[in-house]
Parts: sequence; C-alpha cells; structure tokens
Amino acid sequence: MRFIFLAALLFTTLFSSEIKLTKTQANYIAKKVWQNEGAGLDKYLVHWNDGEDFASVGIGHFIWFSKGHTERFREVFPMVVAFMEKKGAKMPGWLNSKTALPWKSKTEFYAAKKAKSKKYTELFAFLKSTMSYQAEFMAQRLSQALPQMLESMDDIKREALVKKRFYEVMQNKDGSINERGLYVLLDYTNFKGEGTLKSERYKGQGWGLLQVLEHMDPKEKNKTKAFAESAKAMLSRRIKNSPPARGEERWRKGWNVRLNTYWK
Repeated sequence: MRFIFLAALLFTTLFSSEIKLTKTQANYIAKKVWQNEGAGLDKYLVHWNDGEDFASVGIGHFIWFSKGHTERFREVFPMVVAFMEKKGAKMPGWLNSKTALPWKSKTEFYAAKKAKSKKYTELFAFLKSTMSYQAEFMAQRLSQALPQMLESMDDIKREALVKKRFYEVMQNKDGSINERGLYVLLDYTNFKGEGTLKSERYKGQGWGLLQVLEHMDPKEKNKTKAFAESAKAMLSRRIKNSPPARGEERWRKGWNVRLNTYWK
C-alpha cells in the first residue's frame, strides 16, 4: 500500500515548527484515519464505546468527557475544538473548547442520537464538515510529540534512543520524509497517545508512542514493520494489565488490523 502525498511537507527543520499539511494531504490522512477508527461509516462519527465512560467523536475518535468526569485517559476533543477556533472554523453556537460533553451517560447519549436531537445533529454535521481540520490537528499534535516525550525522560541514553527511532520511522535514509512513516507516527499518536501521561498506564506500564519506540526491534530493517510489531506487543501488554471489567481483549483483533496497515 502506498501513501502518496501530492506536495512536500512544509517545514524547515523537522519539528522545529508545526507540521503543515496541504488540503490534499489533510483530506487523504483524514480518510485513512477515519477508515481505521470508524470504517469510514457515518454512524461511528459520534460514538460511545462499550465499557467506556466517555464519548469518542470525530475521525480520530477523540475522547470527550461529560461535566465533572475524570478519567486516566487524555481528553483530546477540547484540544481539537481549540485548534479549530484558532483556524476560524464554523461551529455550533453552543460549542467551544470549554464545553463539556452534553450527555451525562451512555444511555442519555444514545437517546439523543436515536431522537436526532439538535445538539447531536449539529455536532455530527460539524464533525462531518471539518475532517480536514481534524487531520491538521493530528499533524500539530505529532509536531509536539517528540519534544514532549524527551521532556518526560531523565535518562540521556533513553532520550537518544527514542529520538533516533522516531527519525528512523519518519525519514528515509537520505533524510527525506518517509510518507508511510509520517502516517504511522501521526496515526498512532492519535490512536493511543504520546505515552507520557502517568495516568495512561496499567500497573505502571504504558502503551503510547514513547513505549512503542522504546521497544522496537533494532534488528528489523523495515522500521514501520518494527514499529507495528512493537505496538502490537505494547497493546497486548495493555490488555493483560487492564482491569478485567473493561473487557479489552475484544479490541485486540481490530487493533492488530489497524497496525498491519503500517507496513503491509
């Protein structure tokens, strides 16, 4: 599978500034990520997964909490909205980066979805019309991932290893951007996070971008394959460490299918 971008990424020094995507690039990435997250189906654009206490919205299934809810996972949707506010995107009058999820429970959410309530309908239309903006947000988040990971470590050797492997996935041997590698890093960061939050761990072990980079097989020459295999191992560890009540085993197959797109 080839990941074809019609124009080069616009940056001077890699990650010295925000990654800029062209509209074509943003639309392409949006479709790829949305196929991963929701099979490209509208019914999953505003969703609430079984076993979770929060909604997952948009192409990246960005986490969104109801008012007063706290969780170990990073709440990302307010970050997406804040990004769109800066971009001047048109959004529902009731929505801004400080707005909590309007529905307090999964039952309440699905009742609003079934009834096609005003807020649900407006939220769906907003997310449907801003897919490219959502992809641009994901690129911005990736821009910040490497420095965030390095700042979270206090071991020089670990920092050097993570930086080295990040670039090995992102770049070709000649230093140019590996387009598949860009997709891999961008998708996984938004799929399972940077791996820097201590709360995003089970039994003290994380599963984010940081942990995947650290556990890549240095003997595997295909770096996107090495990344995918490491990600499978980290998510397998997550499933093993997860609270039984969450039933995370049910996600293994779908997660592995997604990770296989990273190199097959």
